[in-house]
Amino acid sequence: MYNPKTKGDHIMPNSVYKIIELVGTSSESWEKAAENAITKASESLRELRIAEVISTDLTIKDGKIESYRTKLKVSFKFEGHH
Repeated sequence: MYNPKTKGDHIMPNSVYKIIELVGTSSESWEKAAENAITKASESLRELRIAEVISTDLTIKDGKIESYRTKLKVSFKFEGHH
């Protein structure tokens, strides 16, 4: 039977991750829009883990692409207050 307290075993604490949706924009590309969203989110969120692209679209003005938009689901480690 497995005993997690056996000497030599490494016990990983239980972790919880929160998932939020972000929309990044760029005048260059969908990739740059995603990068902009992650860069901005990392300024206030710690331990970002995974970003999943949910959708991409763009805005058009006068028949030309004005901006690219990338919608992401981003997970980060959730740290509650004790």
